[in-house]
Amino acid sequence: MPLEINAPITTHERLREAIPRRPGAANEKDIDHLNDVARDFIARSPFCIISTVGRDGLHDISPKGDPAGFVQVRDEKTLIIPDRVGNQRLDTFENIIDDPRVGLFFMIPGHRDTLRVSGTAVIAADEALRQPLAVNGRAPALVLVVTVEQAFMHCSKCVVRSKLWHPDSWTSAEGAPSVARWVKSTVNPAETLEEIEARHDIDRVERLY
Repeated sequence: MPLEINAPITTHERLREAIPRRPGAANEKDIDHLNDVARDFIARSPFCIISTVGRDGLHDISPKGDPAGFVQVRDEKTLIIPDRVGNQRLDTFENIIDDPRVGLFFMIPGHRDTLRVSGTAVIAADEALRQPLAVNGRAPALVLVVTVEQAFMHCSKCVVRSKLWHPDSWTSAEGAPSVARWVKSTVNPAETLEEIEARHDIDRVERLY
């Protein structure tokens, strides 16, 4: 049964009646390029999330991780992101072919602040772009070239509230749902969970690059 919402907020005016705009730096801090602060942040980040929209209108987010600085800052308007070995669904790339708009969210472990970048992207297979991003002698098959249109750093409240970097507050990962458990429940219920987990363990070790 669909959830019934009483008087949903559907206009900008009603939204600002509920939460008035707060004066200050939050409304003025976004820029249209990567300044020295943004470059320094990206150079220290081993993890980012890419947001795209598909032709069906559904939004997708894809996590990317590698040694810190894996996203290359070519200049103040250009980022290059390697595409490592994965499941080959290519959701992000499929979406970009239909809609080049992307959002990026960078994090640094142990650091409370985050960096948000928006722009447009192009998929590239150029050897000159791929080879500098090789790891263990293997270059990515493709790279994503992002033209930056907006960048700003986000305040730390969400990280502070979640105690994200405080191990003593972490919920135990033991018994938490895994990809293997998801596969068994949706794709291959006949295969044992142990068999699926074993296959994923091998993939995680042998197919990082």
